[in-house]
Amino acid sequence: MNSITDSSTTLSHKRVAILATDGFEQAELEEPMHALERAGATVSIVSPKKGKIQGMRHADKGDEFDVDIPLSHAKEADFDALVLPGGLMNPDELRSTPEAVEWVRSFGRAGKPIGAICHGPWILIEAGLVENRTLTSWPAIQTDIKNAGGNWVDEEVVVDNGLVTSRKPADIPAFSAKVIEEIAEGIHPRSVTV
Repeated sequence: MNSITDSSTTLSHKRVAILATDGFEQAELEEPMHALERAGATVSIVSPKKGKIQGMRHADKGDEFDVDIPLSHAKEADFDALVLPGGLMNPDELRSTPEAVEWVRSFGRAGKPIGAICHGPWILIEAGLVENRTLTSWPAIQTDIKNAGGNWVDEEVVVDNGLVTSRKPADIPAFSAKVIEEIAEGIHPRSVTV
């Protein structure tokens, strides 16, 4: 049985936020969202933008997705975990939005699981969450991760004490499975100095 839909991993009573804005890579939001829902989690799309956000399929426009909770009304305490999809425009816009960066930082402070794929680690860098951590990403931002004090590796999925990262859409099945596993484990205490 596929580990993503393995009935032994249940996330009932778990709430997961997906933080995104226009320009997210659609597969990197949609596929983990469905995997989390199949595992029993309640998933909410949180965005600085209200209404709908525009997905992308590489360079082409994809579907629009409804924003469930505007970032201005979202509370980290209401969620058990956070997922950061990539794409190029989405994480660049989010890392330029102080409220989004602080919100991501609050998950890191709380030791809650965070999953970031593709360019999603850009937001982790801005939030000060990569120093002394091992992670992966889209290869083009490996220097950004290294410059922020992180250890970048070229692997399908990397887990570092509740932080789950992957490189690209092809890695989504492994990414989703590890995100589910880390959420099932719960809080990952560590000393966070951000």
